[in-house]
Amino acid sequence: MHIKIGTRGSKLALWQAYYVQEKLENGGLSTEIVLIDTKGDQILDRSLSKIGSKGVFTQELEDQLRDGRIDIAVHSAKDLQSELDNDLELIAFTEREKANDVLVSFKKESNLNNPTTQISTLTIGTSSTRRVALLKHFYPHVKTVDMRGNLQTRLRKLEEGQCDALLLAYAGVHRMEYDSLITEHLSLSQFTPAVGQGSVAIECCQNMEAAKKARVRALLNHPDTEICLLAERSFLRTLQGGCSVPVFGLATLHQNTLSMTGGVVSLDGQQLLRMNATLGVDTLQTPITLGQNIALDLIKQGANKILENIRQS
Repeated sequence: MHIKIGTRGSKLALWQAYYVQEKLENGGLSTEIVLIDTKGDQILDRSLSKIGSKGVFTQELEDQLRDGRIDIAVHSAKDLQSELDNDLELIAFTEREKANDVLVSFKKESNLNNPTTQISTLTIGTSSTRRVALLKHFYPHVKTVDMRGNLQTRLRKLEEGQCDALLLAYAGVHRMEYDSLITEHLSLSQFTPAVGQGSVAIECCQNMEAAKKARVRALLNHPDTEICLLAERSFLRTLQGGCSVPVFGLATLHQNTLSMTGGVVSLDGQQLLRMNATLGVDTLQTPITLGQNIALDLIKQGANKILENIRQS
């Protein structure tokens, strides 16, 4: 059985692809990696929110799934749109890395909670509307600058002095072995991550050969992570959020109990809505229900108005 693995070409995307490749080959499958350039990789002079959230890092990979040039597409789960087209499906989520956001800097004193740091003079680079909005909410005096590009490009811009620190996902920093540059792990209670942060998602066409699909899923899927991401993606789908909208969600599973925090924050940081809920897991429908319930409760509190204002702007 041979699997063609589609991936973006950045070093972090390739780490993910090689990780998937190793697991598949250890399971007795032969593989090849196919590099694919996406719109999000090509357009670096505009923020993600200006390009449009749907398919920025996925569309070209999905096109090649459809025409058979690849069998599976490997994505950062947080980059996936909230809804897939009917002919596509997610068949696996790899075990989640620690989900925290982190500050990365060549200056050890660049720390939001360091009493010696003059926060009002701190400039933080990020391309995430969620991170910018949360910074405005919790640290309104911090200045932010848009910072697109792969991790190595952002680190070069940091070294050039375009900002004092970068705000990034721990998973990517750790996988690229830049742990020594982390100056602060931000709390999950304040900087709740984007839906799917820390996990790698495996996408395929619905009509993929059943035996091949089952084998890939058996080798790559981490059941506990899947339960958590089913809840988070259900939450995002119900809110009709995307990867460029400041929506956050994190589910955790302890024994048979699933807990989730979900919320939305306005672009100016002035409004932040957050909801927590817990359910016992009986079937794979349970996490979907939990995510829906949290989203519907937030809509009752006014989340839809916040999101509508964001979309209009």
